Amino acid sequence: MQHQDTEQIAHLYLAHTGQPPASIEKLPQSGSDRVYYRVQGPLVCIATTNKNVRENQTFLRFTGHFAACGCPVPSILAVSKDERIYLQEDLGDVSLLQELERQGYTDAVYALFQQSLQQLAHMQIRGHDQFNYEWCITSQEFGKQAILADLLYFKYYFLDTLKIPYDKERLVDDFEVLSIYLARVDHKYFMFRDFQSRNIMVRNGHVHFIDYQGGMKGAIQYDVASLLWQAKAELSGEWKNGLLEYYMDCVENVLQAKIDRNRFVSQYNGYVLIRLLQVLGAYGFRGLFERKAHFLTSIPLALRNLKWFLQNKQVGISIPEFERLLALVVEDAVIARFEPPRAAPDTPLSIRINSFSYKTTGIPPDESENGGGFVFDCRGILNPGRIEEYKQLTGRDKPVKDFLEQQTQMPVFLNSVYNLIDLTVEDYMRRGFSDLQVSFGCTGGQHRSVYAADALARYLRNKYGVKTDVRHLVQDAKNWNNSQA
Repeated sequence: MQHQDTEQIAHLYLAHTGQPPASIEKLPQSGSDRVYYRVQGPLVCIATTNKNVRENQTFLRFTGHFAACGCPVPSILAVSKDERIYLQEDLGDVSLLQELERQGYTDAVYALFQQSLQQLAHMQIRGHDQFNYEWCITSQEFGKQAILADLLYFKYYFLDTLKIPYDKERLVDDFEVLSIYLARVDHKYFMFRDFQSRNIMVRNGHVHFIDYQGGMKGAIQYDVASLLWQAKAELSGEWKNGLLEYYMDCVENVLQAKIDRNRFVSQYNGYVLIRLLQVLGAYGFRGLFERKAHFLTSIPLALRNLKWFLQNKQVGISIPEFERLLALVVEDAVIARFEPPRAAPDTPLSIRINSFSYKTTGIPPDESENGGGFVFDCRGILNPGRIEEYKQLTGRDKPVKDFLEQQTQMPVFLNSVYNLIDLTVEDYMRRGFSDLQVSFGCTGGQHRSVYAADALARYLRNKYGVKTDVRHLVQDAKNWNNSQA
């Protein structure tokens, strides 16, 4: 599929520029079905492939409209006849979140947040003029039913997993009150829906927006809440308050009218709450139900974010049963349930991770005095070694990694491995054990087992900070033989 995509991208690029591309490099995939490529040549651009033509059409129409309104969106350069592939302006690799992580909480980064909010106000209000909401992918408006859906999403996928007793009828009544209150906002314009610092690209000191195709009509406060309360960004209360005031200034400048700031802030706080709960619902679904480790480890950060909000902000309406439950959800004991133990410098546990070949090396023995350990068979995963272009590569090469991550069941396989290993690692750390061995085998010890061993080591270091020692029995032997030749 990737080879077919690159051929079609090259054809579209040639038709647009009159010259063939010098290279087409696949970029890391997002959570959607969209696949991105950086195309080098006389023109550097981004190629997007997506089987969901409806989503492509929405993005292209949105982009054309917002570009005409002077919004900071990428230029569309060319579109295939079937609208499955399009070329767009390359906005670079640096997001606002990456700038924040690189520079810290500096005046320069604060100015980038201000610029983002100024452009957001323009996009929301000026972009709303003459906008055709029939283009929207799902609902045309984020109203009462959509707000209720986010609350129920939180209830089913996070709250109910905690098994905290509650009065169901009173909680549903509170949901109804909150959703009606927030649906009656004063300012409904275009709502980005996922306005976070990952979707704001920074190039030459200017911000640009991406991934707005899920937008709809709704309260403008929702997008500000999404940006300022993004858990990963961890903005201080001073930054949040100052940037909110700045955003309200921007809104008044665009509207050329004063707004009721007390009411605006009260409704904003309600949308902060909705956004925080929606995120927890997503983390619960992806982490607690789909067992994806990244989302599980994000839950404590999201809970601490919610706890700070509950202690420092008010929504301005009476929702007693819901408030009682939220206070229980953010108790330290609940947050601790989702925080994995972290290895200290003197933690004795060291984990040896091997890749091996069932045909040539066999299962490696455990050299510690304990014996045993985990052995996982990767031969149920589609073998990249059967594909000509991957035969001379290993599980450490990017094309093979992309293939395993996107065209096989390797992610599902590894999530199951992580769940099993977590139990043992946490128990061994608690009991002061020093040795654990985990081995992955495949036919030749070249592709699947190598990838899986590296992935587990990276996962364990990130989650627990534990010491790991990775050995690739087949590949290490080849490298040694080559060095002796």
